[in-house]
Amino acid sequence: MTDQEQFTISIIGTGRVATHLTQHLYQQNQTIQSVFNRSLQKAQTLSNQVNAKGIDDLAQIGDSDIVLICVNDSAIVEVAEKLSQNQFQGLVAHTSGSTALRVLTDFGLKSGVFYPLQTFSFDQKIDWQNTPLFIEARYESSLAQLQRLAEKFSSKVYQYDSAQRLSLHLAAVFACNFSNYCYDIAQQILDGKKVDVDLLLPLIDATAEKLRHGRAVDNQTGPAVRKDQQVLKIHQSMLESNTEWKKLYQLMSDGIQKRVDDC
Repeated sequence: MTDQEQFTISIIGTGRVATHLTQHLYQQNQTIQSVFNRSLQKAQTLSNQVNAKGIDDLAQIGDSDIVLICVNDSAIVEVAEKLSQNQFQGLVAHTSGSTALRVLTDFGLKSGVFYPLQTFSFDQKIDWQNTPLFIEARYESSLAQLQRLAEKFSSKVYQYDSAQRLSLHLAAVFACNFSNYCYDIAQQILDGKKVDVDLLLPLIDATAEKLRHGRAVDNQTGPAVRKDQQVLKIHQSMLESNTEWKKLYQLMSDGIQKRVDDC
């Protein structure tokens, strides 16, 4: 198959992942047959952008080559069951990092996984070429189909099993979600003193850049590494009014010290 290969694709969901996948596929001249949402209005809003049909009934999916399930993890089983009841014959792939392939295979579907390791916002432009994509499938033919689809997005496509993908998802929560929560705390601390949070951006960029050249444990700096008890106590006293932040500061400082000592 060449890069001009075309798939007929239906999208289940209209959230951030669904929106970015749908828009990129359309830009790659793929045929978006239908977009599903329980709210027909939401389905039509996205489908109108990609010359597709908005639907609120999974029985209307039709004969797409591939269905991408882009919904909350808790809803994947319900969607898979309905597709099975409707005897859908094409390839069904979910986009979850934490849901096993067997959730789809248990319903006898021709099943796969199409998981982009990325953080999505509606107003964010995605660098797809540098976004890792992880695929898994029940059959070799399905895996090959997902490989060809993934290559329309990224140059970084990996065949990982469910356990490997789950470990990536957990690691991503620490690296992305938890770190962003720390950024939020930092912003609130500075907002309280009318200090410009943008002053932290060079530091944040430099920290991320270090990861390209070494392991995080070797890059660790700060008062916890130095075991500077005077600074640690000053910081904790500044957090007396917020017990949650104080507890988090103590837990992370203790964790950093133990990790460095163990190394």
